[in-house]
Amino acid sequence: MTATLLATKRVEKPWGRHRLYPGFPDPAPGGEPIGEVWFQSPHPEEPELLIKYLFTSEKLSVQDHPSDEEAQKRGLPRGKDECWLILDAEPDSTIAIGPKQPMTADELRQSALDGSIEDKLDWKPVKAGDFYYSHSGVVHAIGAGLTLIEVQQNSDTTYRLYDYGRPRELHLDDGIAVADLQPYVAPPRPGEVAPGRTILVEGPKFVLERWGGGKREIGLPEDKSGWLVPIRGEGVVGGVAWRAGECVMVTGPELLHASEDADLLFAYTGTSRI
Repeated sequence: MTATLLATKRVEKPWGRHRLYPGFPDPAPGGEPIGEVWFQSPHPEEPELLIKYLFTSEKLSVQDHPSDEEAQKRGLPRGKDECWLILDAEPDSTIAIGPKQPMTADELRQSALDGSIEDKLDWKPVKAGDFYYSHSGVVHAIGAGLTLIEVQQNSDTTYRLYDYGRPRELHLDDGIAVADLQPYVAPPRPGEVAPGRTILVEGPKFVLERWGGGKREIGLPEDKSGWLVPIRGEGVVGGVAWRAGECVMVTGPELLHASEDADLLFAYTGTSRI
């Protein structure tokens, strides 16, 4: 089989929600808030990418992630570049990405300890349809009132720098050691390269495309996998039926049939499009 419908893992988070995005069942009454839904292969540690939905009711911690090089220094398999496509946002929702001004490591440490880091980050207003790529080392915080899809390298290594007084562990030494201390600069986005085909990310760790509906040849090499993430619509690939809110791992070339109203993400590792 060249297509596999991935299992979902619901992750409780203090900043999660009791009312999720349409298509996802809400937690049971009295249950803990759900912050993330992960899509996992039968061997979750193996794939190089991980796809998640996030549902926020409060700000996430101020954090960063190591690069591949920094991760491997610490005995970890890979670092974590990630990106976010905003599906829904309350009117005042924001994401912090990078400092407003260049910082020193000492300034980052002191501001994380005294809480002034919140005011030193560049909080950007966000709305449905916005997209951000956050490379390893970027100091960031996802704000409240958001539903988003996150595509990331398959790593759960997070260095928490500040958590608004929540009683969770901080990781200042590692977080400061890997931090990008310069203001964030968005990488170039190729944009629409053909009707119904837009490139949101083209390397260095993965490519992310956005497709419209209809029939499409997926031109993956025989040994390469990709992740189909339907935002809207339904269809079939490799004999596997899918619908919005699910995720299918596709290996090798396949024919995709999608409803005409479909809105799809397709992610795969590498530095250039297939």
